[in-house]
Amino acid sequence: MPPDPVPPAAPPVAHPLPAVMPLAVVFLALVALMVVMEQAESILSPIVLGIVTGIVLSPLSELWERWGFPPVAGALASLFLTLAATALLVLLVQPVAYRLVSQAPKVLADMQETVDSISVRLRSLRNATEVVAEALGETDPAPTVTTEGLPSVADVILLAPAMVAQATIFAGVLFFFLMTRHELYAGIGQLLPGTETVQIVARLRRAERHVARYFLTVSLVNIGLGLATAAALRLMGLPDAVLWGVVATLFNYIVYLGPVIVALALIAAGVAAFDGAMSLAPALGFLALNFLEGQFITPSFVGRQMRLNPLVVFVALVVGMWLWGAVGGIVALPIAIWVRVMRDERELSLARLPDNAIAAVIHEESGTKP
Repeated sequence: MPPDPVPPAAPPVAHPLPAVMPLAVVFLALVALMVVMEQAESILSPIVLGIVTGIVLSPLSELWERWGFPPVAGALASLFLTLAATALLVLLVQPVAYRLVSQAPKVLADMQETVDSISVRLRSLRNATEVVAEALGETDPAPTVTTEGLPSVADVILLAPAMVAQATIFAGVLFFFLMTRHELYAGIGQLLPGTETVQIVARLRRAERHVARYFLTVSLVNIGLGLATAAALRLMGLPDAVLWGVVATLFNYIVYLGPVIVALALIAAGVAAFDGAMSLAPALGFLALNFLEGQFITPSFVGRQMRLNPLVVFVALVVGMWLWGAVGGIVALPIAIWVRVMRDERELSLARLPDNAIAAVIHEESGTKP
C-alpha cells in the first residue's frame, strides 16, 4: 500500500504587526516631541521665533553684505531695526487696547437692551424647566460662579523676569543666527548622511529665499489691507481709524483667527461709537476687505510653489497655538512653508547649475576658499 501523499506546506502568513511598527514608532516619536516642546515652551519658543525671524530677515542680511558690512555689524543693524519696529508697533497698538478697555462699560450698556430681550425669552423656558424638575423631584443647587480678578501689580512684577529672559533669548538667537547662518547651513549639510553638502546648502538657501519672498509679499498685502481698512473706517467716522489699520495689518498675519479677532473688536468699537445698524458697519467693512484680500489679491501675488493646503494651514495654526500660544501661531506658518519648500526642492534636479558653480557661490558668500 503506497504511503499517503504529504500535503504541501501552507505558505507563511505575513503578520500585519511588523508593517505597522514603523508608523507606531513615528507616532510615538511625534507625541514625545510635542510633549517636550510644550514643557520647554519658555526656552524653545523664543529660540524658534528668533530663527524664523532670522530667515525672514535674510534679504536684509544679504543687503548688508552687498554694502560691505561685516557680519557682526549687519547682524546688529538687523537686530536693532527689529527691536525698534517691535517697540513702535506696541506703542501704536496700546492706545487702541486701552480705549477698548475703557469703553467696555459703554458697550455693555448699549448691548444691555438686546441682552434683556433675550433674557426675557429664556426666562420662560427656564421656568418651564424648573417646574418639570420640581415635579420629578430633581432640584439641583444653584451653581456658584467664581470670578477671577485682573492680574495685580505683584503678578506683573513676578512675570516680568520671565518675559525679559525670553526677550533676551530671542534677541541672542536672532543676532547669532544672522551673523553665522552661512556656517550653520554648511554644518547642517555636513551632518546629514548620504547627501552632498553642496546640495543641502543650496536647498537650504533656496528655501530661505522662498520663505523670505513669501513674507515680503504677504507683508505688502497686509499693509495694503491696513491702509484700505483705515480709509474705510475714516469714511465711516470711527475714531482712531489709522490705529485700527495698524491692528488689521498685524493680526492678518495670523490666518483665519486674526481677522475674526479684529472683526469682534470692531463690533465693540462700533457699538461704542455708533447707534443702531451703523454699529456693525466697521466690522462688516473690514470683513469685506479681508474677503477680497484672501480670495483674490493674495492668491494672485503668492507663487504656486508657496501655496499650502488650507487644512494644513489650519492644523499648523491650531497645533502651534496649542503648544506655544501667540508665538506658536506666529511661527507655525513659516515652518510649514519652509517644510513645503524643502520637500519640493528635494524633488528638483540640481542640473540647472553644476555643483562647482553652486560651491563657488557658497564659498564666496561664506568668505572661504573653495
